[in-house]
Amino acid sequence: MITTVNRQLAQQIVATVQDICGHDINFINQKGIIFASTNEQRIGTFHEIGKKAADTRTVIEVQENDIYQGTEKGVNIPVAHNGSLIAVIGITGDPDEVRSYACLAEKITRLLIREQEMNAAAHTLSEKKGYIIQSLISGDIDNLEYIINELKTFHLAETTKKRILCIQIHSEQPNSVLSVSEEKIHKLLRNMDSQIYYFQYPNEYIVVMEEASFTQNQSAFRTFAEENASLLTIGVGCAESIFHLHSSYNSARIALRSRKYKNTNIILFDDLTLEILLGSVPAGAQKEYLKKTLSSLSADDRLLLDTYFNEGQSLSRTCQKLYLHKNTLQYKLDRIHRICGLNPRDFKDAVILYLAVLISNIHSL
Repeated sequence: MITTVNRQLAQQIVATVQDICGHDINFINQKGIIFASTNEQRIGTFHEIGKKAADTRTVIEVQENDIYQGTEKGVNIPVAHNGSLIAVIGITGDPDEVRSYACLAEKITRLLIREQEMNAAAHTLSEKKGYIIQSLISGDIDNLEYIINELKTFHLAETTKKRILCIQIHSEQPNSVLSVSEEKIHKLLRNMDSQIYYFQYPNEYIVVMEEASFTQNQSAFRTFAEENASLLTIGVGCAESIFHLHSSYNSARIALRSRKYKNTNIILFDDLTLEILLGSVPAGAQKEYLKKTLSSLSADDRLLLDTYFNEGQSLSRTCQKLYLHKNTLQYKLDRIHRICGLNPRDFKDAVILYLAVLISNIHSL
């Protein structure tokens, strides 16, 4: 019997509800700590009213921001299952506007919890796949013997390394195109050995694949991603042992988030370096970084820095690219130093500015 919601499921729920209502959603545990949220900066913070709602098992509405610690205006509704408190769901916004969405989030949570319980005892092939994969990628394996036995059914060895692949369908596609994308993915995977996969709502396929099989089929995945670049993106996690596949899943998610830094629709975590850091930094933190580094610079200043770094900080090549005299370029670099306090010709400052320019270019796409 399920008595808690893991962070992965909670994050799936908040993302789903936000797509419907456009408001920030928080999952709060019995201690009042936000453990999943559409606002990444709030994860791990204390929510006073969430704690009170958990303690009293009552719905609490807050009419104004910042009256209570870590709390914004909105509705906080406890979710119970089989007599146990699962979590408190908080939805930010005017209570009259978001009240119905809070109830929707509570219903979705209860439905998904029941679905998880059914998966644990399911006997159909697709349900078994879902249960096994969810157990492996969450690292929450309740029935080890059952998992090992079922892996043999799907011809996956306990002792070999495997990878998690996340095939993400671009959600902006119309429903007719989404159906075509799903059929293409099914056709691709049916032709490959040593893997199991299932669809994770709302737009992603998760694949567990033997490392040897992935190596053998890597070119097929690359061709598939190139041919369907407008439809989907593939993130490939690192190779791990069967009971450490939650690490492979996390690295596959980082690979997906790194897509904006790579000019390709299939990203291997193994190929990432700087992108690992950039793909792990929340969007809000990136914006703060840009505010502290480039906010005082003009578009021309940023273009100059972009060219300067792309040319390996070579004054002569930068001058050629921008049709500038060397003295003019040096003057402009000195001017940037005076304005933002960071010197493009100093190694440490240049690293800071280079990262800022890279992030800025992505945000402007």
